[in-house]
Amino acid sequence: MGLNIKDLRISSPAFTTLDRMPQRYTSEGDNVSPPLTWSGLPAGTQQLALICYDPDAPLPCGFTHWLLYGIPANIDRIAEAEGGKFSEGMNSENKPGYTGPAPPPGHGSHHYYFWLYALDAELDLKPGLDREQLLDAIADHIIEQARLVGVYER
Repeated sequence: MGLNIKDLRISSPAFTTLDRMPQRYTSEGDNVSPPLTWSGLPAGTQQLALICYDPDAPLPCGFTHWLLYGIPANIDRIAEAEGGKFSEGMNSENKPGYTGPAPPPGHGSHHYYFWLYALDAELDLKPGLDREQLLDAIADHIIEQARLVGVYER
């Protein structure tokens, strides 16, 4: 049995994994989504989905910052503040689109997981799904996933 090496990668020119996210992408800054790039899509990828999630938020289910889906497989990047080109779900503020990090002051470092999912089907999902609805809809279609983790504290 050979080693299964996963090639899917997600990154940002604005920060690297476990680096502090620039203030520009937070609620204290311009509150715009960061630029993201990816590579190494597995064979059979038909569509992509993206979730930005903070599991450190002092809420029972963490905090969802961004849901983006319906991304065609031929797209390999999203420029800063460009998520509106695709279907956006509802963040934990019950609003569509991106909302930047805003951890409670003195709560310590929070981790912001940007999960990229390669899907084996072109799903026709309506805009406005919440995180649980999106995960339920894509669960049986995920071929591979990758993550980028930014850090921020106030």
